[in-house]
Amino acid sequence: MSVFADKPAPFFNIVTHDLGRSPGLTAASSGYEGGKWRHEALASYLFEWLPEFALHYSDLESMNSATAMRLIKKAAVTVYTTEKYKKRGEFGELLLHALIREVFNSQPAISKLYFKTSTNETVKGFDAVHVVENDDGLELWLGEVKFYEDIHQAIYAVIPELQSHTDGDWLRREFILIDSKIDPKWQHADALKKLISDRTSLDVIFKRTCIPVLLTYDSECVNQHSEVTAPFVAALQSELESIYASFADRKLPALRVHLFLVPLACKKTLLEVLQQKLEGLQR
Repeated sequence: MSVFADKPAPFFNIVTHDLGRSPGLTAASSGYEGGKWRHEALASYLFEWLPEFALHYSDLESMNSATAMRLIKKAAVTVYTTEKYKKRGEFGELLLHALIREVFNSQPAISKLYFKTSTNETVKGFDAVHVVENDDGLELWLGEVKFYEDIHQAIYAVIPELQSHTDGDWLRREFILIDSKIDPKWQHADALKKLISDRTSLDVIFKRTCIPVLLTYDSECVNQHSEVTAPFVAALQSELESIYASFADRKLPALRVHLFLVPLACKKTLLEVLQQKLEGLQR
């Protein structure tokens, strides 16, 4: 049985999930508790995904009651150990990891963090490399994240990266790096290696590739409410549709794109809670 067979129980309130439009759209909310947005609950949920986000497949295979604490600490240290965390992007990548796993039942192909040469190194390339298994084979999901406060800045920043990261020559170089990091013990190792091989036409690869894009932002709607009600949902959907229109109106790559939108009450507060939890696991 795959180490990815078991997952944490779903957490997000899925406000919108539409695969029929292009790009696709999934909008997820954390909701409220006691009149406050659930910073703590979201942070706790994300850390349930930490081991498979940060560790190699072989590490996950070896996880049991005797090794769990050591491996969780290893995963936490792998994220980073610097106090200059406010501009780091790893928590956004962890959020995207959780969303693809929860919503699309994906499997991570590699953990880019595992291959750092130092704990505070910033790793280039895609922010997630997952696969989704369908009846006709694997889809490759190559993620981009902008863990921002301002949605307009997030859209502005992600568009040029989508263009450059879907250039054929850039992708070929990235596939070489991905191929070298795939654990041969993973059940989909051979199929993914075949898909991204230089023997496979990019035309074939592109038909089996999706680019999940995660954008976060401090939401005016979230901050104007204190519980999930029909008026809140209606207002949030209106806000999300406006953002979606702004994103979809940009020049997007020819590959399939799926947009994840996660409205936040305060990104800074969430980041502080996540940092506290990370430091606790590193001790």
